[in-house]
Amino acid sequence: MTSQQLESQIRQKKSFLCIGLDVDLDKIPKHLLQSEDPIFEFNKAIIDATHHFCVAYKPNTAFYEAYGIQGWHSLKKTIDYLNEFYPEIFTIADAKRGDIGNTSSMYAKAFFEDLGFDSVTVVPYMGKDSVEPFLAFPDKHTILLALTSNEGAFDFQTKKINEIELYKQVLETSKTWKNSENLMYVVGATKAEYFSEIRKIVPDSFLLVPGVGAQGGNLYDVCKYGLNSQIGLLINSSRGIIYASSAMDFAKKAYEKAKELQSEMEKIVG
Repeated sequence: MTSQQLESQIRQKKSFLCIGLDVDLDKIPKHLLQSEDPIFEFNKAIIDATHHFCVAYKPNTAFYEAYGIQGWHSLKKTIDYLNEFYPEIFTIADAKRGDIGNTSSMYAKAFFEDLGFDSVTVVPYMGKDSVEPFLAFPDKHTILLALTSNEGAFDFQTKKINEIELYKQVLETSKTWKNSENLMYVVGATKAEYFSEIRKIVPDSFLLVPGVGAQGGNLYDVCKYGLNSQIGLLINSSRGIIYASSAMDFAKKAYEKAKELQSEMEKIVG
């Protein structure tokens, strides 16, 4: 999927909502545990109920890897379902990969070719040769961790080296890599005051923004500083939508929560 196609979906749906599919078997409705594949059945119900209101889904792969080979099968079934029935929706593998070049090439093949994701999150710490293998895939996107929403982000990301914060150096350096037009960036919603500085460096890039809702990020603060002419934001909500209810009405409640967020976004998109 191209960035232009993603923007088209945003304009059409008047939404830049991304829903995180982080499935914990201890939290999903108990009646689903009787099914052959509870993870997939949960995801399918959430997707069918909320696809009208979002432009992206983001499974965090840890929530699937934790259940071994069955969890991986459930992830594959989820992405196959999205690609078959909702191909217009952008898919993000929240895998936070990044290793030496030949290993990164295999990670890229796994997520882009085997699983069929549109994008994958990548850690920039090992530099150019660990990221460029992901960027080599046409119409696929590499979402680089830039400034995250967790408390530990201040341990390294905002520290200054030669008077420049590390996250700014990551952003600047990444623009010099081959196929950097395929880059997007993770910027946490709890760091809303940093968005104006980030936009000075990457004015045209899409930013994936976790942390709205349960983690305390504010949608309007993020949009005030982070919007660009293409909208340029994917606001992620996970727990606030998918676990809105643990009862038989979980899909209906997810629908309502997604609609609520989309309605706020519609006012912004216009």
